[in-house]
Amino acid sequence: MKFAVIVFPGSNCDRDMYHAVKEVAGAEAELVWYTDTDRLEDVDGILLPGGFSYGDYLRSGSMASTSNVMHKIREHASKGKPVLGVCNGFQILTESGLLPGALMRNKHLSFMCHQEELVVEDNQTFFTSLYEKKEVVRYPIAHGEGNYFCDDATLKELKANNQIVFTYKYNPNGSIENIAGIRNKQGNVLGMMPHPERAVEELLGSEDGLKLFKSMIANWRDSYAVNA
Repeated sequence: MKFAVIVFPGSNCDRDMYHAVKEVAGAEAELVWYTDTDRLEDVDGILLPGGFSYGDYLRSGSMASTSNVMHKIREHASKGKPVLGVCNGFQILTESGLLPGALMRNKHLSFMCHQEELVVEDNQTFFTSLYEKKEVVRYPIAHGEGNYFCDDATLKELKANNQIVFTYKYNPNGSIENIAGIRNKQGNVLGMMPHPERAVEELLGSEDGLKLFKSMIANWRDSYAVNA
C-alpha cells in the first residue's frame, strides 16, 4: 500500500506520520507538498497530518480546506480509497465537508498536550479492524481546538450509521458525546483529534496507534486481492 502524507504550510506532524507508516508499519509513503497534486494519481491512501495549516488563520483548517489539493482528495475519497485526517487533518476534513460537524475551542480555552485513553467504539471499519470492540487505547492529544460539535440531527445520524469510531474515556475538551473520531457514511474517511502516529512505539509511551495503520494496510491488501 502506498500512502501520500500531504504537507501544507504550517503542517508539523507530517514527519511523524511518514515515520509511522513507512518506517514502523512498513508501507510505502511519500511526503507530498500540497501543490504537487499530480503525485496523488498513483497513491492508495491519503494522510492529512496535524499542525497549524496556514497558521490556523480564520479557523483551524479553513484555508487548507479550500486549496486545490482538496479536489484531488475528494476525487480519491469518491473512489472508495481511504483518507485519514488527524488533528488539523480532522479539522480540514470537517471544514471541507468530507466529514460532518466542526471542531471548536477546547472547553477550558487552553492548548492540551498529554496522553488520553480512548474507547474503540467500532472495530468493523477499514481503520480499526485489528482492535477489539470497546478496547481502551492510549494516544496522545495536542490541540487547542479539538472540541467536536454537531447539531442534534447530525448526532442522531452519526449514531444511526455507526459513524462514531473513537470516544474519549475521560473527555478532555468538551466534545459532544465524548467523540474523538468519526468516519463518513461510506467508511473510507476517518477524522480524529488524537494522534495515532505518535503512538506506534513503546519509546513514545504507547504503541496502540500502530494497529490503526496496520488495519488500513491489511484491509487494503484484502481489498486489492479481491479486486485483482
